[in-house]
Amino acid sequence: MNRIPVTSSNIAEVGYDPATMTLEIAFNDGSAYQYFDVPETVHQQFMGANSKGKFLHGNIKNNYRYTKV
Repeated sequence: MNRIPVTSSNIAEVGYDPATMTLEIAFNDGSAYQYFDVPETVHQQFMGANSKGKFLHGNIKNNYRYTKV
């Protein structure tokens, strides 16, 4: 999955596959996670959020299945 760099104190890159609704987040510490069944609208809101870390914790982290990559 192609990821793009983002401006965040904790998140390095974000990728999204609309075909599988998979959101992939790479952190500055080198870890990466895939979140499943994330609607494209949520991805768009995430990318537009002033604080990606706050959006991740408030809207994604405990709402979608995930696995460490």
